[in-house]
Amino acid sequence: MNHALATLTLGHAARSDLHPLLLEHLPEEQIVYVGLLDGLTAEDIVRRYGAAENEKVVMTRLDDGTHVALSAEKVEAALQNQIRELERQGFETILMLCSGHYSNLFTERAVLLEPYRILPPLVEAIIDGHQAGIVVAREENIAEQARKWKSLAQRPYFAVASPWHNSDDELIDAALLLQEQGADVVLLDCLGYHQRHRDFLQKLLGIPVLLSNVLIAKLAAELLV
Repeated sequence: MNHALATLTLGHAARSDLHPLLLEHLPEEQIVYVGLLDGLTAEDIVRRYGAAENEKVVMTRLDDGTHVALSAEKVEAALQNQIRELERQGFETILMLCSGHYSNLFTERAVLLEPYRILPPLVEAIIDGHQAGIVVAREENIAEQARKWKSLAQRPYFAVASPWHNSDDELIDAALLLQEQGADVVLLDCLGYHQRHRDFLQKLLGIPVLLSNVLIAKLAAELLV
């Protein structure tokens, strides 16, 4: 069976976070994971994608837990080159898993799924005018997230909670804060959040909790079944 879906991310390939979700909808042999930084040392990453002073940057998390700031222009060019290569290999669907907004990416034939573009109208249709509260992984992400979700009918509230801590206390506090502010739907919008985070928060809060990973994985699967 030929590969049908390629996931493409800025950092290292997001197999551990997304793989279980995609396997609910697709056979394993149809999925390939590509990370722009796969196989690169820290020195390689800085040499290829390091940002000059005052240059627009994008943030990504490495496998060792550190976060690095990279040149947005260099990253976008490299992502476009990788998209061309995936198309050359015959992939018909490419799922972007980068949190930032890249306005110049395109494909010749393949379907390009970009969460930044697809998720806001999808979530708006699901929540149907209810007040959303969005949990993000880092404080630095809030400004970018505010731009991403500005199309929602009601301006969302934001809270910060790292999905990579051993304890879930920070995530619980963030979700409770959003509920106290008036959110009646909570969205976990980072690749690091898992289904277990969604499940226990929904039980704790008693309101719908959405996981952006699940939404985009289901959408990708629908295109391939």
